[in-house]
Amino acid sequence: MSLLVGNEIHKKLKKIKGWTYSNKQISKEIKLADFKEALVFVNKVGNLAEELDHHPDILMHSWNMVKITISTHSEGGVTNKDLQLAEKIESLF
Repeated sequence: MSLLVGNEIHKKLKKIKGWTYSNKQISKEIKLADFKEALVFVNKVGNLAEELDHHPDILMHSWNMVKITISTHSEGGVTNKDLQLAEKIESLF
């Protein structure tokens, strides 16, 4: 795995709706219909992360908001694996 630089990340994120790059990680905040739907979404992301053996930080707040943050900790920033996980999370919608 190789670490990506800012320009590469920004270019690739243009293809992934709503994701941003900051502080050596990519993230997205998602508003869902209600608490139950937010829980279902979090579990779907968790199952996907287990399948890929690549685990994002997941924050559920304000009863219907979920923030997903992804980076490759062992590399100290963003890699293609992170962008692939973001794309797979997008496919859950």
